[in-house]
Amino acid sequence: MKAITWHGKMDMRCESVPDPKIEQPRDCIIRVTSCAICGSDLHLMDGIMPTMKSGDVVGHETMGEVVEVGPECRNLKVGDRVVVPFTISCGECFFCTRGYYSGCERSNPNFEMAREMWGNSPAALFGYSHMLGGIPGGQAEYLRVPYADVGPIKVPSHITDEQALFLSDIFPTGYMAADFCDIKGGETIAIWGCGPVGQFAIRSAILLGAERVIAIDDVPERLEMAKQAGAETLNFREEDIYDAIMQRTHGRGADACIDAVGTEPSPTSSLMAAVDRVKVATFMGTDQPHVLRQAIHCCRNFGTVSIVGVYGGFLDKVPLGSAINRGITFKMAQTPVQRYMPLLLERIERGEIDPSFVITHRGSLEDAPGLYNTFRDKKDGCIKVILRP
Repeated sequence: MKAITWHGKMDMRCESVPDPKIEQPRDCIIRVTSCAICGSDLHLMDGIMPTMKSGDVVGHETMGEVVEVGPECRNLKVGDRVVVPFTISCGECFFCTRGYYSGCERSNPNFEMAREMWGNSPAALFGYSHMLGGIPGGQAEYLRVPYADVGPIKVPSHITDEQALFLSDIFPTGYMAADFCDIKGGETIAIWGCGPVGQFAIRSAILLGAERVIAIDDVPERLEMAKQAGAETLNFREEDIYDAIMQRTHGRGADACIDAVGTEPSPTSSLMAAVDRVKVATFMGTDQPHVLRQAIHCCRNFGTVSIVGVYGGFLDKVPLGSAINRGITFKMAQTPVQRYMPLLLERIERGEIDPSFVITHRGSLEDAPGLYNTFRDKKDGCIKVILRP
């Protein structure tokens, strides 16, 4: 079959790889009908995520048609149309039974590698390094889904691929970011990053009852999409974000701040951001927490900072003193997608949101290497890419 494979920094290829096979009784195989390039995939392309190996199949936003099921996967049958969550979860361990599927204790066969870096292992992920399982990803013609009796959700025939696909990752992640803000109604929510996850966080915060959403980015197309959703927008190249948020909140700060950027913020004129980039380039640091610092400072006393942007290692000069003295609550997670999928599918079916709004570019697997570059460089107004194998 054809698949997108990683061969080192800035080297993504479409090439032939072996077809997947049933390996465990709870597996299924799907024929991929739609998949997507995620912002997290750019971390692989940029060589940031360790333990990748040449030839690894990438991709973790996938849906398709079931073509084979293992003998213990009794809830699915051949012909079912499903979306696959990017988190691989057993459904039976301490964390899964409590709804924390992304903390699954059983799904990562390489859990010791993750423990060495993080102190313990989260769930395995599709197509996202050997530290997180080494499970081939879904930017391919076919995908093996472990624990398929727990993960995939069936999609009704009247919901299109483009409406359903993002249940695999970015819609639940953006929704979780807003859910973490404990919105009761009337709040001001500030969101850093108007990429795909940020766009879903904006719409989710509004769905949950936020009175004002302030969206921060520097890409005109992203800011325009945020504005169309009802957000106020700030361009960090044109305004001092701290001053602007304080002015708009009468000096109090936002009720909650969402970091939907993570470790690779856009270059800014900030001295601290420049220092971050130098430290990473000289191997004196692993992540660039400029956005997180700003979110902490812009959050009101006893507010919440919600973190869904990807960080991989250790952060430098995070203002913990500010957070402690002002009673800031931090909420963060790799998204337990299975927890949110049924709820969000219902919202799609009720017409409350059409997730296809975020798509700007479409292509085939053969187009994917070029579209990776387009997405990374934000060319041609690119916000989200879907692929049709």
